[in-house]
Amino acid sequence: MPLPNAFDLRTGLRQLVSHGSVVLPRGTGIRFERWIRGYEETRKRDAADGAIVSFGKSGRTWVRVLVWRYLSKKHGYASDSISGFDEFRDRRPGVPVLYFTHDNYLKDFLGHDRKAEVYGALPTVLLVRDPRDTAVSQFFQWKHRMVARKKVINDYPLADDTSLHDFITGGQAGLPKIIAFMNDWAEAAQKMQKFLVVRYEDLRADTRTELRRVLEFFGQHPTDAELDDAVTFASIDNMRRMEIENAAKAGAQRSMRPGNADDPSSFKVRRGKVGGWTDYVTEEQAEAIDLLVAATLSPVYGYK
Repeated sequence: MPLPNAFDLRTGLRQLVSHGSVVLPRGTGIRFERWIRGYEETRKRDAADGAIVSFGKSGRTWVRVLVWRYLSKKHGYASDSISGFDEFRDRRPGVPVLYFTHDNYLKDFLGHDRKAEVYGALPTVLLVRDPRDTAVSQFFQWKHRMVARKKVINDYPLADDTSLHDFITGGQAGLPKIIAFMNDWAEAAQKMQKFLVVRYEDLRADTRTELRRVLEFFGQHPTDAELDDAVTFASIDNMRRMEIENAAKAGAQRSMRPGNADDPSSFKVRRGKVGGWTDYVTEEQAEAIDLLVAATLSPVYGYK
């Protein structure tokens, strides 16, 4: 039986801390657990050749699968894991280690959130998505997949009966929080040393072209055939098939399995629909949400 690698051990330590911190006073336990997570994230950053940053539910898993498929096929790398940080820890020549992060714990360990200093010369991709779609997708993640402790340490609503509209318009986890994240990055962009913005909507419209941009940014030279293979492998239908298979597979990673195989809303890969947020609100609510986005979101991303 192979020995666990360093990242597995740190994850195990963090989980142990998570269980133990509940006995501390609430504020102290949350700060300590976030600090531990920040330490773990910092070590991952320091071991990486590049970073892909996104707010939760902006398409990170899809991008991870696209990139993983390309790198694994390109370099003949055998791995039974798509979603782990250390897919390519053997460090074969030419295979970059990429750090996928939601950028929400580093500041708890480092003591600041000056992004140009946090990421330094590390090539960094910012993946963004229309915050209205992100907010709705976050609701289903919170409702069906998020563990209770994660809600506590990230200040998500704890009441299970929170409505979708209240969730996506609320400051705890909805549009104000998502927009603040995007605005912080818009402000930091000019100071970043090596930085690329990728929009989820552009990935949906022309996945091959956008994937090529990402891979070339990290020093890769993909062929059209390699890109086509990655795009096919990471299709919504195929990723959903993988989730269904993982639902009955002992030891399958939680990030690639549904919360409930009988409930489509609990799948990690749900719909991927651009503009699908309007299916969940009334016309009056949609109008108010549009006004909120227009008034508060930085225009640099091009969302109207």
